[in-house]
Amino acid sequence: MTSKKTNKIQISWNDPAFRAIVYQIAVLGIVAYVAWYLVTNTMHNLSVRNITTGFDFLDREAGFAIGESSIAYSPADTYKRAILVGIVNTLQVSALGIVLSTLLGTIIGVARLSMNWLVGRLATVYVEVIRNVPLLIQLFFWYVLITENLPGPRQALRPVEGVFLSNRGLKFPALQGDSLSWILYGLLLAALCTFVFYYRSRRHQEKTGKTFPVLSTGLLMLLVFPFIGYFLGGASLALEYPELRGFNFTGGLSISPELSALLAGLVIYTSAFVAEIVRSGIQSIGKGQWEAASSIGLGKTRVLRLVILPQALRVMIPPLTSTYLNLTKNSSLAVAIGYPDIVSVVNTTLNQTGQAIEGVLIIMAAYLTVSLSISVFMNWYNRHIALVER
Repeated sequence: MTSKKTNKIQISWNDPAFRAIVYQIAVLGIVAYVAWYLVTNTMHNLSVRNITTGFDFLDREAGFAIGESSIAYSPADTYKRAILVGIVNTLQVSALGIVLSTLLGTIIGVARLSMNWLVGRLATVYVEVIRNVPLLIQLFFWYVLITENLPGPRQALRPVEGVFLSNRGLKFPALQGDSLSWILYGLLLAALCTFVFYYRSRRHQEKTGKTFPVLSTGLLMLLVFPFIGYFLGGASLALEYPELRGFNFTGGLSISPELSALLAGLVIYTSAFVAEIVRSGIQSIGKGQWEAASSIGLGKTRVLRLVILPQALRVMIPPLTSTYLNLTKNSSLAVAIGYPDIVSVVNTTLNQTGQAIEGVLIIMAAYLTVSLSISVFMNWYNRHIALVER
């Protein structure tokens, strides 16, 4: 018979397990004491200075204007609404920045591996220069370039009919009408259905080896669903062009100089890092994959798109996650050029209310929530494309 040995913890300093427990309790005690001291000291200092704490101020009237907002807002709204505007503006910049920097970075990363000497060297210079110039300097450069060097509204540049570029920003035509919201709902529904159809197609392919025409079906839904939404909304849709009225443009949609400078700085700066991730991911795939794909008659572009990049994604996703998180946090530099992101709005709020601690906590909670959401999604996608070992 064999007897099972049980590892019992002995209450003796010579027992490593006992020492480990003592050390952990000591560390937890120190952390708890430091946290207690900071909280009690802060509360005491606030009470001595007759400064109230809490988040009741969020329901008071804000009383300040916000220059750019994607949702309805007026100075008569509450601080809660103003902070929501700042969060939406931050999310807007982060989402656009992630998409555009990924597209631009992928192009530059592939260009770095080009056999064309000039293309490869230009891409290398771009990456090395942009990565080594601080982002804040680049934001100032683009902001000054737009606001100081572009002409005024009356002499605005017109690169395309109906599009105006001036020191007041970029103005371009916009769709207006009751059917617009229905069309957007149709696009959202089409994107959701395409995702579900793609997922079921993958599962069907794993079981049977047969595939469905996901791309053509998805494109068809992206055309049909908004078309149905157009008629459900009463077929009311028109293209509104910006017009010069007095000293500025009215109508259409506009991108402010602050948003333009912020997007340009974030996208160009981040794309340099994305380019290096793409380059290293492609180079991690063995030469045999290129040769095997070329041997069946595929051109270099199709080999890259269908064979190399899907495999390189498994290497690229983890560093891309960190890059996307950095872009989101770097968007807080928007306060330096006057774009009303969450940091700018909360700074104005705490200057008016004196609720500095609450304001900082709101900023921390906002960025923590966004960053964790990006991490969760990217980690899920990383597990989804990972190789499954048998």
